[in-house]
Amino acid sequence: MNNKQNIQSFKPETDYELNWLSYEEAVKYDKRQKCDYYCALIKSKQLFIFTFCSFNDYNSGIIKKFIFFLSFALHYTVNALFFNDSTMHQINEDEGEYNFVYQLPQIAYSTLISVFVLRLMLQLLVLTDKDILQVKLQLTKDKALSMKKKVLKCIIIKFTIFFILNFILLGLFWYYLTCFNAVYKNTQVYLIENTFISFGFSLFYPLIINIFPTMIRSCAIHSSNKNQIYCYKFSQIIQLI
Repeated sequence: MNNKQNIQSFKPETDYELNWLSYEEAVKYDKRQKCDYYCALIKSKQLFIFTFCSFNDYNSGIIKKFIFFLSFALHYTVNALFFNDSTMHQINEDEGEYNFVYQLPQIAYSTLISVFVLRLMLQLLVLTDKDILQVKLQLTKDKALSMKKKVLKCIIIKFTIFFILNFILLGLFWYYLTCFNAVYKNTQVYLIENTFISFGFSLFYPLIINIFPTMIRSCAIHSSNKNQIYCYKFSQIIQLI
């Protein structure tokens, strides 16, 4: 039995497996409606739902909660990094009033940086769907057991690096924010407001951005001539965003 025959005999069980099927397999196996696929993307991309409401996957629930709280700390710290002399001057100019228009670019930059760093950590150190899938795709029980040992070793290394990096980052964040808030006492309220807005943006944007891969994938799979492979692959690329 060759690799192609193995893939054809494979029956996808989770949203992750369905999302990453080849075009031919997706036409055959993926019977989800647009709403189902959209919800699957939201469960994997919207951090709150991914952490507390997503159970049908191969990811650790404990690690999910760590990454959620790390995300807030990251937003808090990155927003603090954008507070400079011009920001302080603008606060004085506004006589203490919160100037959302002025703060918006800083909030946007902070959101983009925080989301990028978080997605990088998720892909490299947290998500284990792909690792588990390698075991499921093995042809025989012996090969599956052999791959299981390799995958478990890889996951242990990834989680170890994540926890070490997590505690180092939280320590650095705590030190920087403690110093910042001690020196710039009058900006604490502004920083908190920026942080919550930035964090809110990061939770909201998946609800919008994932509309696009949903529509493109649906058009590709349900095309009458079934030759939309490039359109389908494009939808898989943008579902990573």
